[in-house]
Amino acid sequence: MCLAIPARVLEKAGDSAKVDFGDGTTREVNVALVDVKVGEYVIVHAGFAIEVLDEAEAKETLRLWSELLAQYK
Repeated sequence: MCLAIPARVLEKAGDSAKVDFGDGTTREVNVALVDVKVGEYVIVHAGFAIEVLDEAEAKETLRLWSELLAQYK
């Protein structure tokens, strides 16, 4: 099973971008596979942005993840 998480692009430099997965969790990911701009959302799998995602869809997915993870706190 694969898991990909939405993230908002905060900064971009070449094929790398700093993304925010929510709650201030940031990581550097490779964005060579997508044409993305700062402020847009991407789906991240194994350190690679694999798709640009609509903002509303990304926010709903992040909300669902937060709800799910809250059950285990």
